[in-house]
Amino acid sequence: MSFLDLYMNKNPLITASNEDSKPVATIFGIPFDATHSYKPGCRFGPDAIRDSFNNIEIFHPDLQVDLEEVHIEDLGNTRHTVVSSEMVDMVKKITTELVAKQVQLFILGGEHSITYATYSSFPKDTGYVVFDAHYDLRDEFADSKLSHASYLRRIVEERGADNILHVGARAFVREELEFLKENNIKTISDKEIREGKGPVLLTEYLSSYDNVYASYDLDVLDPAFAPGVGNPEAVGVTSRELFDLIRCFSETNVTGVDIVELNPYHDNGSTASLAAKIISTMIAMNLSKN
Repeated sequence: MSFLDLYMNKNPLITASNEDSKPVATIFGIPFDATHSYKPGCRFGPDAIRDSFNNIEIFHPDLQVDLEEVHIEDLGNTRHTVVSSEMVDMVKKITTELVAKQVQLFILGGEHSITYATYSSFPKDTGYVVFDAHYDLRDEFADSKLSHASYLRRIVEERGADNILHVGARAFVREELEFLKENNIKTISDKEIREGKGPVLLTEYLSSYDNVYASYDLDVLDPAFAPGVGNPEAVGVTSRELFDLIRCFSETNVTGVDIVELNPYHDNGSTASLAAKIISTMIAMNLSKN
């Protein structure tokens, strides 16, 4: 039996106009926020992103790609659990099965702890770029080692730090900064982005990898642009700065993408719209290379 049959709810919400063709991308959601510590509600993020995607324009004239003409496969959401270890086991099995299909994969969160399960299911030589206001390198948080505040530390412990690039951090504790330096984790700082250096530094990193996984924690954005997140941090990246960075992926094979920490209870629609545009843009850039 497929793990998709075992764990997915089979309730896709993203519409596709050409379902008879081969999927150009596959999407699934993970409604998990059991370790969230500030504004819980990210479990409702996947469906909010889908609703926004169905209501934005997905024609990209600059790339000459119209996503209404292709098949975007939506598998629905994983079954709900509040146990971190069960979520990790379930998601690793699902993601491993989907990675083998070699279709660009999009995972909708949910809190950032899901990324420990998803990225760890990709080949070890896959580059990892994470956009996040926080480092998420605590050893544990609220007595949990499988926390949204410690997932990246678990990845480093399991896979090392060589492939990791962290983009946009501006809020962290001393413990995290020490771990970052001890493990020589590469970064593009919030300051470097403001100074306009981000795209050059990101392009330089991407040139070293055949395949890359991109993780978007929406709190990397300033709350003025993305109020609907679980842990908002002031003085962040603008939406234009983020999309200047996203365009750096245009020549890169991005095999996996996750978008996490959207909290629709605190959103006015703008955060979900940004998340939907990230999906649309990443798919369009991937198709434009073919």
